[in-house]
Order: sequence, then structure tokens, then C-alpha cells
Amino acid sequence: MSHDDAAARLTAIQAEIARAAATASRKPDEVTLIAVSKTHDADAIRPLIAAGQRHFGENRVQEAEGKWPALREETPGIVLHLVGQLQSNKAEAAVALFDAIHSVDRPSLVTALAKAMDKTDRRPACFVQVNIGDEEQKGGCAVADLPALLAEARTAGLRIAGLMAVPPLEVEPAPYFALLARLARDHGLGGLSMGMSGDYPTAVTIGATHVRVGTALFGGRA
Repeated sequence: MSHDDAAARLTAIQAEIARAAATASRKPDEVTLIAVSKTHDADAIRPLIAAGQRHFGENRVQEAEGKWPALREETPGIVLHLVGQLQSNKAEAAVALFDAIHSVDRPSLVTALAKAMDKTDRRPACFVQVNIGDEEQKGGCAVADLPALLAEARTAGLRIAGLMAVPPLEVEPAPYFALLARLARDHGLGGLSMGMSGDYPTAVTIGATHVRVGTALFGGRA
């Protein structure tokens, strides 16, 4: 992807976010665009950095460790988000590398993250992932388990920024986004990490504060 391509894609998505925000009487700067760079190498990421993008998302700790330390040395001010499932044994590596973790979804992970944060003295923002469609194959805590998990996370000293969800595929996402927004309000949380390439404008109109966009920025994956 050339620098011009990257800049054009980024501008188009920012305009789409601004339009969706205006529909909901929100300001575009209330929404953080996370460019999901999983499976893309440093050469594919650099044009977006050059075009001004600073928030990036990765699915796997190991993959992120392979490319981001060097990219961050080249460009200060990068904010790195872990948007994929996190195994408890990778908690320390995740805390050391990421500025935000969007997939806190079980008590054992809360414990592992709290321990890692005490050890590294780093406190990434944490989003609790909710399995909003009650799907067996998806990560996230059940809606019914959310109050207990949030209480545990807060007791453990995690910095809870909000909630995250991935709605079921092939169905209208708006009701799921609305449910996540209501849950966040009920628990006094301001952050809503929801919306991806196919549905981020809808997510923005319903209150998303963080949208996770990969394909629309980088094109399809090989």
C-alpha cells in the first residue's frame, strides 16, 4: 500500500466516523480509530503511520513483539491496543507491550494481569469483553457474569476503561451495540470498544468510543 493509498483510506474512514458522529450529535474526536494491523508486516503499517495514524491494534502478543518495538522507535507516540484473546501465561508480556487490553474476560486473567501490572509497574487501560451474543465459540464473559467480573477487576486494581464486544456475524449489529452501551452505562463506564470494518458507522451512532478497523484500512488479508 502506497502512502497515498493509506492516506486516502484513512481520510475516507475518518470522514465516515465524522458523519456517523454528527448523526448522533457527537463530536468525531470522541471516537478513537484503532487500525487493526494483525497479519500485516511493518512495511504495510508504515504508510498509515506516515499518514498520521497513531492507534494500532494487534491480536497476538507474539506477533506484536516482532514488529512494534522497532516501529515505535521510529515514531514516538504510537498507542498499542491488544484486541484479541489473551492467555493468562502471556499477561506479563502483554502488560509490558500494550497500552490498552480489550479482552479481559475471566477471573483467572484478571489475577494474571494484576500480578503482571504490579511486577512491571505498568497499568494499561483495560476493557472487559462481553460475549454479547452468547456465542459458544467467542471469547468474552457472559452478560450475567459481568457485575462479578467488574467487581473483581476493580478490586484487583485494574484500570477499567470500558466494555468491548464483537456482535454475531450476519445479523444486524445495532441491538448488540445498544445492549453493550446500556451495560456500560449501568456500570458507570465511559468506554465502548465496538464496531469493525463492516459496521463501525453504526457503532459510532450508538456510542462507540473505540472502533477497531482492519480490512477497510489495509485491504483484505492474504
